Amino acid sequence: MIVFDLQCTAHNHVFEAWFAGSDAFAKQRRKGLIPCPFCGDTDVEKAVMAPRIAAKGNRTSKPTTADVAEQSEPTAQEAKVLLAHMVKAQAALLEKSEWVGRGFSNQARAMEAGEIAKGAIHGETSPQEAKALIEEGISILPLPFQVVPPKKLN
Repeated sequence: MIVFDLQCTAHNHVFEAWFAGSDAFAKQRRKGLIPCPFCGDTDVEKAVMAPRIAAKGNRTSKPTTADVAEQSEPTAQEAKVLLAHMVKAQAALLEKSEWVGRGFSNQARAMEAGEIAKGAIHGETSPQEAKALIEEGISILPLPFQVVPPKKLN
């Protein structure tokens, strides 16, 4: 598994996503399967990533202002704003996606095999089945917030 910082070209939103490898990223990007979680745009590219290199174990140094700022926690208001953006982004993605319920794993495999048309889907699967899909090279992403099945909505 590898994580990339990605950026949508329309609004320069930066986000990260996990992939089975560089080839999986390239394949999904070509097919437009990587939406920006902020605006839903599928025209994304790799963003510039700064490597994190650990200091030598025998070296001690005082933390810089940047180090302290990087470690500080967001305020309650900042956390609320961030969560609101995440909820809005997930809602935008779900509008463009089809609920497939517990058939998620089978549908994802059928799409990957070319047995049915590809498209954005969401549904339910077990952690073990999700891991199996990833190991098979099928890219999936857990949603940050629970989704109520459409039939259970009032």
